[in-house]
Amino acid sequence: MFNATVQSIRASTPKIAQKCKYKDCLGVLSANAYRCLSTSSCLHGKVVPRKRPRVIHEIAGLEPITYADRMHFVPGLAKPRFPEWDRGWKDPLHYQSPKLEDMPLHKDKTCYIFNQRTNVLEGVRQALWLSKSVLIKGLPAQIVTLSEDPANQIENQDDRVQNAIKNSRLWDTNENRPPRERFCPSLIHNLLHLCGSMHVTHPELAKRILADKYSLAATWRRGEDVFQVRGQNGLLLNSMTPVPVVAGDEQIQSTADQALETFYPISPTIDLQCTRVFQEKNDTGFRPDYPFPHAHTLFLMEMGNAPKLLPEQLRAKMIMFAFGNALTRAHALYGMEPRVLEKPIVVQSVATNGRIFQFVVFQLNTTDLQSDNGIKNLAWVDEDQPLYEFAKVRPVIKKKVVQVPAGLSGYEPNTFKKFLALHLHGAA
Repeated sequence: MFNATVQSIRASTPKIAQKCKYKDCLGVLSANAYRCLSTSSCLHGKVVPRKRPRVIHEIAGLEPITYADRMHFVPGLAKPRFPEWDRGWKDPLHYQSPKLEDMPLHKDKTCYIFNQRTNVLEGVRQALWLSKSVLIKGLPAQIVTLSEDPANQIENQDDRVQNAIKNSRLWDTNENRPPRERFCPSLIHNLLHLCGSMHVTHPELAKRILADKYSLAATWRRGEDVFQVRGQNGLLLNSMTPVPVVAGDEQIQSTADQALETFYPISPTIDLQCTRVFQEKNDTGFRPDYPFPHAHTLFLMEMGNAPKLLPEQLRAKMIMFAFGNALTRAHALYGMEPRVLEKPIVVQSVATNGRIFQFVVFQLNTTDLQSDNGIKNLAWVDEDQPLYEFAKVRPVIKKKVVQVPAGLSGYEPNTFKKFLALHLHGAA
């Protein structure tokens, strides 16, 4: 009876190993059908509870008897406590960080940080409150006019854009479905290369440069709280000349009568990183003598088959980092004192997951962000613009009927026209 049971277990072992999706499962059942508890318990999510540290009670007036003199463990005697040994030099393998209260950058007030991994609950509404901005649906009239002008289009534009999409989705890989980490940056660079081909008719395009992995730091106060935008956030197109102002004086003055949308009882600081060890820093990420000091367009890519940010949260990230780039530039030009800017600063932002594009134009009108009254900033948002519908290496066939053909299908030319208009803004 026992031998028959062992044979049945051995026969089922390869089937179990084939069905298991994790590599660690292969070591659960060995050739002799023994169970490895250290591996199988991890796969089933059983977490070993952490041992509680032993509490050593100290009695005033009594000195514990230790085994320090004997130099080896003795049952019944207390463990000795030795003073910390000072090596005389900093050993990175034995570094012990000081307490938060003892750090030189520790402050009594909490700072709320928005970084590239922040996933705010309220999305665009929360970003508008943090940046003291008013939302306007769609793109500004100047950019819409640029997109509809035939003089601002590339020769054989639709064919060349479709070839750029096919190059990133179909021709650059031999996989049925390439990962977004591969085709998303390739698509952005291909589209930027097409836009750069117009520098013959628009010489101002030659006065721009693309920067990658730059680090931004912007600090401001909203009410009684301190906020920061920090970290690396994508590709930044810099220019020698600033982006032209989008809204006129009348539209800027009219924002003083508009009220900011609130989302009570939810706190505006929800989902932001909280810390008390911080430095109030304002840095564009570039040297003061950088020849391309003006931020033109920020490109964000939401990569991965399981996106980390939903479209609403992605648009909030676009607004916040465009606001951060504009605020640091305003502090560099006009100083740290809150004021209404004589010449507003405009920063654009484009985000994509490889198929759907989001467009944001942000205009910083004031650096007086502490109160909800007065002139406010402006944010134009054009959301969920598909560049194409499908890009398949092989056709999708169901019940002997081709549902989706192979290749590129559902191309939308208006999306690239908006992309090109944002690129030509300030050069046309």
